[in-house]
Amino acid sequence: MLLPRILDKGRALLAGQLGDYQTSAKGMNRHFFNFTGLTFDALMAELATGKGDGEMLAWVQENSPAPRQPWEIAAWSAYQERRGPDSDAETWDSFGASVRKHSATREDVQTYFDLLDLDDFTSFGGKA
Repeated sequence: MLLPRILDKGRALLAGQLGDYQTSAKGMNRHFFNFTGLTFDALMAELATGKGDGEMLAWVQENSPAPRQPWEIAAWSAYQERRGPDSDAETWDSFGASVRKHSATREDVQTYFDLLDLDDFTSFGGKA
């Protein structure tokens, strides 16, 4: 679930077209790198060889120092899809500020993936 976005942003970085986006092993990406045990630099080096998404997935599965069973991947992906801000006030404030950058009226943005969708949509001209 995070891998396709990481690959898209990585390809944009390699092409010099990343724009305002950031790509690294920080932010949401850190969850993928922690789960797989891979490094951002290793993934970017492999991505630079021109592999497609399917080939990159195979590379991740073959090179992860923490190989995962299909049920672990499914459970982790489902959790990431539903993950919202933690219960501390600082995280909620930061999440709310990020939503407000795009819209003061959107009450449906409750997960980090909701926020990413909103950010991508408005960044490319959509109305929140």
